Amino acid sequence: MKKSTMMHGVSIVAGIWGVSALVGAWLAGDGGTAFGFSQFHLFADAAILQLIAISAGICALYRRQLEREGR
Repeated sequence: MKKSTMMHGVSIVAGIWGVSALVGAWLAGDGGTAFGFSQFHLFADAAILQLIAISAGICALYRRQLEREGR
């Protein structure tokens, strides 16, 4: 399996988890919980997971370019 394909998969999974954490934070409301976590915790998780998704996507693009050049 190519590294670019693997990183693309990581970016998709992290992005989906980030969106589900964001939806959970919205559903939790002020002072509530969702999935066993507080609203603040879910907002923080969503932000971190989206950053991971973005960085994995950029890494996948870079690796794909390297693979095309034959490195």
